[in-house]
Amino acid sequence: MAASRLSVYTADFYNFLRNVRPIFRMPLQAVHTSAGIRAKQNEGPQAKYFPAVKTIMLPKDTFTGKIAFITGGGTGLGKGMATMLSALGANVVIAARRLSVLEATANEISNETGNCVHAVQMDVRDPVSVATALDACESKFGVPNIIINNAAGNFISPSERLSPNAWKTITDIVLNGTANVTLDAGKRLIKANQGGVFLSITATYTRSGSGYVSPSASAKAGVETLTRSLAAEWGKYGMRFNCIAPGPIETEGAFSRLDPKGEFSEFYHERIPAGRLGEVEELANLATYLVSDYSSWISGETVRQDGGEYPSLAGEFNMFKSVPDEHWDMMAQMIRLTNEKAKKK
Repeated sequence: MAASRLSVYTADFYNFLRNVRPIFRMPLQAVHTSAGIRAKQNEGPQAKYFPAVKTIMLPKDTFTGKIAFITGGGTGLGKGMATMLSALGANVVIAARRLSVLEATANEISNETGNCVHAVQMDVRDPVSVATALDACESKFGVPNIIINNAAGNFISPSERLSPNAWKTITDIVLNGTANVTLDAGKRLIKANQGGVFLSITATYTRSGSGYVSPSASAKAGVETLTRSLAAEWGKYGMRFNCIAPGPIETEGAFSRLDPKGEFSEFYHERIPAGRLGEVEELANLATYLVSDYSSWISGETVRQDGGEYPSLAGEFNMFKSVPDEHWDMMAQMIRLTNEKAKKK
C-alpha cells in the first residue's frame, strides 16, 4: 500500500516539475528602454521591498578638485556615472568614438550640473588615440585621478560561429582597451607623483564563464585579473583598483545586441530575487562611492550588483522556488513513505 501511494505521489510531483516554465539563463547586461515599460509592469511582487533609490548618495562637493576620465561616457552607464560625478563637483572628461554623441552628452550634463564636462574622441583599441585623449584631458584639467573603464562590446553568438575578427573585436575593446587606458593613465600618475583610483565595469559571468558570450566573458575576466594585479603592484604609488559586475540594468539601446527581439526581458523577475532590473543611478551611486575617499580601504575587489541574480541562477536546487506549498506537502509525504518502506526491509 505504501509503495503504491509513493508511486502516485512521485508521478504527480515530477509531472509538475516537468511542466514548470523554465527560467531563461541568458547573460543579460542591459535592456532596451523600449522594453522598460513592459518590464516594470512585469516586476515581481517582491520588488516593492527593494525600491530603486535614484537620489545622489554622497555629500555635495565630494569630488571638488578631482578629475574624472570616463571611457564610453556618452550613453548608458557611462553617461550616468559622468552625470553623478559632475553633480558632485568633479571635472569630467568623457571619451568614446562618436564625437557628436559625446558633445551632446557633455552639453546636457554641464547644463544640468553647472560644471564643465569635456568631450574627447578616442578609440580605446588604439594606444595612440588613448594617449592623445589623455593629453587633451591633461591640457584641459590636469592628470585624471579618477579613471573609469566603461567602454564595452558584446554580442550573442555560438562560439563555433565566431570569426577570428569577431573574437579580436571584443577582446580589443574590453581587455586591451582597458589595459591601454589604465597603463597610460597610471604611468602619468606615477610620473606626476599623484595617487588615483581606477574602476572597471565588468559582468557577473566572469566568475562562472558563460556560453554564447565567450569573447566578452574571457576579456572581462582578464580585466578583473588586471585589476587585482595592479591593486597589489601599484598600491605603493597611491593607486586603488576595483570593478563593478552589474546585472541587468536598463540602458538606452544597449540590449539590442543581446536580445534584439526583446523576448527575454520579460523573464527577468523570475531570474532576480529582488524582482526587478537595476537602475543606472544605482550603479552610479556605487561607482561614485568606490572612486571616493569613503572607500579608500577597498582595492582589488569586484563588487557584484545584480539583485541576487548570480547566486539565484548558480544554486543547484534554486529551481524549486517554483514549487507551491501543496507540492512541498506531497514531497514530505513521499519522504515519509520512503522511510516507512525502508524500515520494513
